[in-house]
Amino acid sequence: MTSDAPKNPFEALMRQSQDMAESWVKAVNPALANMTPMGFDKAWPTVPAEMLEMFLGKQFNPEGLDAKTRLLLTLMGLTIQGAQAEAQLRLTVRHAIAAGATKQEVAETIAMAALFGGVPAMNKAMDLAKQALDEEKE
Repeated sequence: MTSDAPKNPFEALMRQSQDMAESWVKAVNPALANMTPMGFDKAWPTVPAEMLEMFLGKQFNPEGLDAKTRLLLTLMGLTIQGAQAEAQLRLTVRHAIAAGATKQEVAETIAMAALFGGVPAMNKAMDLAKQALDEEKE
């Protein structure tokens, strides 16, 4: 007798989790079944500059970093990680621009990250940033 059950307990747990997630999505909101990570960042609106400054800027630490600087640092970290968090990177670019960063500052931040994350990570982040900037134009 053969079974479709995986022999690896980790694989079995992953399959069970995926099955549970699929049933939850079907029960709660079937439209989520078609949502891809590529579209995740589009579901989040770009937060106004004033709100970004209030939550990420000097509101609670007047002598600290402003929202634009924090977002550029976040962009650098996401790039150094290999630009694997694509939706988060595009969202961070949008918010950095909203917080007052220029396209040049975004490009320089990503380029600087190449020193730590490598050129492939930089190239991928530049492509993702360009996507985010092109979408903002539309």
